[in-house]
Amino acid sequence: MCNSLLHSFLTSLPKCEHHIHLEGALTPSLLFTLAAKNQITLPEEPAFASPEALTKRYTNFASLDDFLRYYYIGMSVLITPEDFEALASDYFEHAAKDAVMHADVFFDPQAHLSRGVSYETVLAGFTTARQKAEKDLDITSTLICCFLRHLPVSESVETFHLSEVQASFASGAVAGIGLDSSEIPFPPHLFTPLYAEAAKLGLRLTAHAGEEAGPEYIASALKDLNVTRIDHGVSLARNPELMARVAEAGTLLTVCPMSNVFLKCVRSVSEVPIRKFLDAGVKFSLNSDDPAYFGGNYIGANYCAVQDAFGLTVKEWEGIALAGVRGSWCSEDRRGEMVGKVVGYVAQHANVRAQG
Repeated sequence: MCNSLLHSFLTSLPKCEHHIHLEGALTPSLLFTLAAKNQITLPEEPAFASPEALTKRYTNFASLDDFLRYYYIGMSVLITPEDFEALASDYFEHAAKDAVMHADVFFDPQAHLSRGVSYETVLAGFTTARQKAEKDLDITSTLICCFLRHLPVSESVETFHLSEVQASFASGAVAGIGLDSSEIPFPPHLFTPLYAEAAKLGLRLTAHAGEEAGPEYIASALKDLNVTRIDHGVSLARNPELMARVAEAGTLLTVCPMSNVFLKCVRSVSEVPIRKFLDAGVKFSLNSDDPAYFGGNYIGANYCAVQDAFGLTVKEWEGIALAGVRGSWCSEDRRGEMVGKVVGYVAQHANVRAQG
């Protein structure tokens, strides 16, 4: 629970999320339900004895790679369009409770294609869930196709060129590409040709950088991949010169505080360089990353954890929320509408502003 003066304010503060892997929203409960429905045999180990046992195991990841093992096992239960719809809908329902207005969401097609699940199956389920979220929850969203950096680059290029993937880019069903999975030792520059092709198609470009690796990975993503957003980026604070350049360029970092703690990138949220970023003028949003694997800490819990650690003012929270809105990949009209919601919400809570 965060500061009593700001907890309810933060819970209902209109938000945008930019770093959420839909596969990372697969709760143990849904995982077991889909495994039974699809007759998927889960590993014979204590962690998979029950949803409760799996939830407990998720509290003790040794590293990013330890987490990724369970992450890819979890995907094995996703087979039909309805499965992917259920997965995404569950995320959007949680997001609505945290006052999310817009979400740029990731998905990992290679992890499904390798299991014999077609791209069309994945896209159909996620698209249906996104349409329902916009209609029923007033949450707009953008779908970002991520490539797995631990696999041979040639496999990512092959996936990128699949006719059904190219069709999703052309139709606008998928608006951008990202780069995720194990960060070390797979530097961004390995994917320079792929990103150059994506840029020619007018796609949005982002990449995970500076989570496990140092700021040199961030520099490479900016220079070699020409990304306009950095996912994670916490190691940026270790290079003041680069941090100043990022601040001047207005590049958005999609910071995931609770994820950083669960994956032992930091020992506590207080070690995430939130204050350094604010003081340096770096724009960032706060995000949940893979909330089902990280203690069920969706975006609202990340806001509260940051408040507990840093005691930010209402003005600072307004700035974070507005940076998130302005950095969202949506229409100008939607962006303007969301700016109005944030400004209006803060104005309605002038008493909290005075105390914050």
